[in-house]
Amino acid sequence: MIVTVTINPAIDRTVSVDRLAFEDRGYILDHSASAGGRGLLASLVLHSWGTPTIAIVPSGGDSGPRFEELIAGFGFPCDVVPVSASIRTNLIITDQQGLTVKLNERGPVLAGEEPARFESAVQGRLWGATWLLLCGSLPPGVPPDFYRRLIRMAREQGVKTLLDTDGEALEQGLRERPTAVTPNLQETSALLNKALITRQHLRAAAQRVLAMGAESVVLSLGARGAVAAQGEAVFEVTAPRVQAVCPIGAGDALNAALAWSLNQGHGFAEAVRWGVAAGTASAKLPGLQFATLAEAREVYEAVEVR
Repeated sequence: MIVTVTINPAIDRTVSVDRLAFEDRGYILDHSASAGGRGLLASLVLHSWGTPTIAIVPSGGDSGPRFEELIAGFGFPCDVVPVSASIRTNLIITDQQGLTVKLNERGPVLAGEEPARFESAVQGRLWGATWLLLCGSLPPGVPPDFYRRLIRMAREQGVKTLLDTDGEALEQGLRERPTAVTPNLQETSALLNKALITRQHLRAAAQRVLAMGAESVVLSLGARGAVAAQGEAVFEVTAPRVQAVCPIGAGDALNAALAWSLNQGHGFAEAVRWGVAAGTASAKLPGLQFATLAEAREVYEAVEVR
């Protein structure tokens, strides 16, 4: 069982247009609404790949019933922790050339005992779990050491952890030695307060994040693949060139495939290869869609590890 945590989920409103152009009009081709959040979407991929998963999410306010209606169709169990404020709504605009704009609300204020109740819900699901995926930003009112406490809790139960967040939550979480962290280029640059441009910059950055506490690091580079580090080894994982239609969610697919592969007993380099394959294959699909295992396997054959 792989448990995912999304403490700042959203209703994602996706608008597909013919083109995005500065100071010019585009035309809407399609629009849809779906439940979003990094951990929730990772569970969606894991479920479609045949891995048992449970997602833990908050819900409440005016948007709560609609959000719960959307997650009810996912096909895997979701533990819903009631909160008083409405969860956020995000806007995603994507065009036929693969250009995407994502506008996120900050999220609801979790007040009083709400963060503690959410933490208790996570603790209740650790028995029998193999991995705990902690994904996404923290909403207002949640202390920055929230993920750090959950990592400690999971380790005491013998559960491996994957951390995908940014800012102070990432810095705090690293101090508790998560099994894996998967920051993207912008998140890593902000964490280290350094521009990351060359291959040497990226390799050194992965090693620095490793030294900050993580047992393994996957620095996601989008269409360029990833740089990963574990122990003394540093890997460059290169994705094949594809026509990206919508890159939103590719990082969630990477997280899911990485955990899926490690859960299968694969080595770290092999798992990163699967992660890059899943992210790349998902970016080829329109809207917020995710590659099946078969689609990811096709791309996996062309992913190179150095």
